[in-house]
Amino acid sequence: MNYTCSCHCGQLKISFETTLEKVVECNCSHCRKKGYLLTFMPKAQTQMTLPEGAYSTYTFNKHVVQHHFCKTCGCAPFGISKGHDGVTETVAINLRCLDVPLDLSTVNIIAYDGASA
Repeated sequence: MNYTCSCHCGQLKISFETTLEKVVECNCSHCRKKGYLLTFMPKAQTQMTLPEGAYSTYTFNKHVVQHHFCKTCGCAPFGISKGHDGVTETVAINLRCLDVPLDLSTVNIIAYDGASA
């Protein structure tokens, strides 16, 4: 199925195709405070609108993930990191920013202990 996520004002967008077989709820301090539900995929399998100057980036702890958020509305539809191979760029997509809300009863939410990672 095709999906689109965006920030509240619409400047930052990401489109992708997935079955949403794996939806992750991470308990690290950042994801927990933001209430993220995430899915992950190679950046090459997404289409992004990321205008220069429209976003800021936040990193913390090991600085592995670049958490991008809109400078205008503050929403954070996705973050980018290196994949498990250390090379491939992987996108962590915040499913709470889907343009059409996700029916949570239709997905399997997997708990991830990011607080201990």
